[in-house]
Amino acid sequence: MFPDKVLIVTAAMAMAAMASAQQPPVKVNVLNVCAPSADEQKELSSGLAKVPGKPVFSADYEVARGHSTLDANTPIPGMQPLPPGAVSAADWVRVRREFPDGTLFSNVQYSFSVDAENMVETLVLRVRDPKDLMQVSIEDSASSVASAAAMLSASTPVSRVRLERFGKSSVALARCSGAEGNPATDQSAYEPIFRTASSIMRRYRDALGASKMVPQELAHLRAGTSAKAGNRVKKP
Repeated sequence: MFPDKVLIVTAAMAMAAMASAQQPPVKVNVLNVCAPSADEQKELSSGLAKVPGKPVFSADYEVARGHSTLDANTPIPGMQPLPPGAVSAADWVRVRREFPDGTLFSNVQYSFSVDAENMVETLVLRVRDPKDLMQVSIEDSASSVASAAAMLSASTPVSRVRLERFGKSSVALARCSGAEGNPATDQSAYEPIFRTASSIMRRYRDALGASKMVPQELAHLRAGTSAKAGNRVKKP
């Protein structure tokens, strides 16, 4: 019986080795968002230059608001996991407008979210017929110590620019501070890109009426939450 067991174990090991050999290689693309190459900088500038300077929208649009909760037991890929037992919640407002037919971009989506620590403003423009460029994404953020109205009335500098490309890896640039014990990355060469992206964010925030709409929609959310909490209070 012993030789049979050796044969079975050997065969199992051989099959495992064959299965491992048949696995396709895993390709990992690491984005250098703090210091993109010269070619990547050109792509970022070119992508931002394609965004219409004076946005003209068709009649179709969508406005939505909501409250989302993230549980530590349901992690989201790409996000830092929450500490065990922690729960993160955010209120958000989103508006989408369509561009007229025949234009490079099909639609633009603007979103604003606020949680206990941060407020994040994101603008995404999607290409109608992607051949190389698929979408342009611009983001800025501020501490939630300030109000949404205060953030939207100020010129908050953009903190991240990202191009999604068809059949290629993304190209991105983000503001990076130095890690503990290390000096901050010199990003002065990328300021023209950040300035262009910040200008686009301001123009589209104004064109979409976000400065007025977002505080109103967030107020509706808070009013609804307060009403539900009041309904749960039992009278003595």
